[in-house]
Amino acid sequence: MKCIIIDDEKMARVILKTLCNEIQSLEVLEDFPNAIEAIKYLNKNRVDLIFLDIHMPNFNGLDFIRSLKDPPKIILITSDPNFAIEAFEYDFIVDYLLKPLQFDRFKKAIEKAKIKNLTLASNETNTSANEIENDFYISIDRRLIKIDLPSIYLIEAKGDYIKIKTENKDYIVHSTLKKIEEKLPDSLFLKIHRSFIINLKKIIDIEDNSVLIKKDVIPVSRSKRPELMKRLDLL
Repeated sequence: MKCIIIDDEKMARVILKTLCNEIQSLEVLEDFPNAIEAIKYLNKNRVDLIFLDIHMPNFNGLDFIRSLKDPPKIILITSDPNFAIEAFEYDFIVDYLLKPLQFDRFKKAIEKAKIKNLTLASNETNTSANEIENDFYISIDRRLIKIDLPSIYLIEAKGDYIKIKTENKDYIVHSTLKKIEEKLPDSLFLKIHRSFIINLKKIIDIEDNSVLIKKDVIPVSRSKRPELMKRLDLL
């Protein structure tokens, strides 16, 4: 993968290049001390991956992200995870790394980027990409929390928020059902009502126009029932 590095700290750029050199599949094309110079480069050149420091003076990482029209995959570099929360609203953000960088954690981030780039290169759909992933991050109280996808059994819309129910804990997230639906693999989840998404493998019973999951009885809309029946045949 062809990549560039954007970080205002010279030593941070040196460390990142050293880590990249340990990964045979990575090729660092350029490194930049600020986002403005990087934008000029990207206007004439295409890359597969950007290592981006969020907390930069003047034109910071979030300003840079908003300026991109056709963004490649991005791995965020930050000394403060709170700066990463807003950026994770964007689908092209692969991962974030906390300074000081650790090589094992760095390798995991690269593997995530490889999976997404391979998926795009083979013209697979976004759904296929989601099927490869087993987890995703949600932001709660300025913290990023990793959620294991198979552990989710129900997602419910509640106004401007959604409630994610998992085997171990429930989470309230400021988001929409439509937005989270785009991140979920179709093979596992189905929106059966305007207010509910369910994990198909967690269904205990189906009766009339409702399904039982754990102790929750969830309504199934008339328009979604045929799709539900069709999907159950595949399980």
